[in-house]
Amino acid sequence: MTAMMRVAQPDPFHIFDTTLRDGTQQEGIRMTVHDKIRVAGLLDDLGVTFIEGGWPGANPNDTEFFATAATELTLKNATLVAFGATRRVGMTAATDPLTQALLDAQTEVICVVAKSHDRHVTHALKTTLEENLEMVRDTVTYLCSQGRRVFVDCEHFFNGYLDNPTYAKLVVATAAEAGAEVAVLCDTNGGMLPAMVTEILSDVVRLGVPLGIHCHNDTGCAVANTMAAIEAGAMHIQGTINGYGERTGNADLTTLIANLKVKYGWDVITDGALQDLTLISHSIAEIANQAPAPRQPYVGISSFAHKAGLHASAIKVDENMYQHIDPSIVGNGMRMLISDMAGRASIQIKAEQLGHDLSDKGTASKLADLIKDRELAGYSYEAADASFDLLIRSELTGESLPFMLHAWRVYTDQDEDSQAVVRVSFDDEAPKPYVGEGNGPVNALDQALRSALTPRYPVMSEIELSDYRVRLLDNGHGTDAITRVLIDTRMGLKTWTTVGVGENVIEASWEALVEAYAYAITVIGLD
Repeated sequence: MTAMMRVAQPDPFHIFDTTLRDGTQQEGIRMTVHDKIRVAGLLDDLGVTFIEGGWPGANPNDTEFFATAATELTLKNATLVAFGATRRVGMTAATDPLTQALLDAQTEVICVVAKSHDRHVTHALKTTLEENLEMVRDTVTYLCSQGRRVFVDCEHFFNGYLDNPTYAKLVVATAAEAGAEVAVLCDTNGGMLPAMVTEILSDVVRLGVPLGIHCHNDTGCAVANTMAAIEAGAMHIQGTINGYGERTGNADLTTLIANLKVKYGWDVITDGALQDLTLISHSIAEIANQAPAPRQPYVGISSFAHKAGLHASAIKVDENMYQHIDPSIVGNGMRMLISDMAGRASIQIKAEQLGHDLSDKGTASKLADLIKDRELAGYSYEAADASFDLLIRSELTGESLPFMLHAWRVYTDQDEDSQAVVRVSFDDEAPKPYVGEGNGPVNALDQALRSALTPRYPVMSEIELSDYRVRLLDNGHGTDAITRVLIDTRMGLKTWTTVGVGENVIEASWEALVEAYAYAITVIGLD
């Protein structure tokens, strides 16, 4: 796709990542020093300009991170940044211990946050507007005198501008006059809209000061506000990978980087790094113990997923008819979702992705009808690619399970582990009973089936069930409703999903469990 050049790339242009500082303020995220070192390495591989590592002196974990980074972190592309605040009221920068901690972090660049909203100065800092300006001037001047490059985050700038534009701009000018390379305008409350950002930036840029932008996502506009700021003259953008951050998060750098690289054609990262964007996004999510957002632009698993039959017919002619870019550019892939909305074209495309030839229209139509019938019965193949693959194999070749299931039974007692008995046979052998005990009936069935399969397929011991989801399909029937179960299974880096439907949760779970292991044996090839 041809890039749409709307504005020329500034020189220099900074991508400033604050995942390790602002991103870790998100509820449920806590990174160890080792975690932060790993994330910093991934950010460097991506090619961001600056990595803000945290607040040394104010946070023991961050202090340790900078000490560790000094000896263990080697950056090829990025520059590490220490974050702090202007010196405290009534002190000097040279005597403030927190300012000294910034120097002790041994980073080339320091980013300090300064109040730019007059009411925050008088009510939060409890000092005068003049003293706040002196705090900015003294801190920046001192850090520059110690050989550091300095950026200044103008906290609550946009709200401050709306209340007192003269003072907000005076903070920006003071920071620049003292030696700050960039004054970063922060939408700390996240309440701005793109038109507001454009109007305010267009005024502030007249100061002739290099400007940055830092947006939170409380209006859902953090990325849009950042793009608006760029077009209004910002040459430095701040954000986090996957939009992590407190409340609703920060501007998502994965989206911003892709927008700038693909849509503007800017040389912000290499083509190779762009192809790693999805991998890096998901790797950082794994380290942060966060599930990747499926609908996240560019890198989400659903970003290029298609369900409607009309879309599939067009995609069969040209994949880009319903895609704004080739997903491989960002390391993602196109997916066809198989549902009761799927037509023959959807089935053919999905089958081709799985390595099957469904070029015969009659076979494809027959399979499409079968899918719709099974969807009406409660099955869902949108996420259950493994079950869909097994279904195609059965229809095309008559391929059956690699083992025969004859019966199963579960015993559950209030005070003891559940016990399951399954009768399984292989080839022409007579069926044999296998027993398993576990924490609940499904776990007991799992253990019984494993005891049957493991002697024949030893690497069954490497397979683990990674997720288990239950949904009642007939809500009006309560506990006797038809039940659908999805099971995610993993072996090393390979994952697959199977679906089961039954009149109760155990029956549905058994079907999904059997297909999970059948897929591992017949498709992944454990034998």
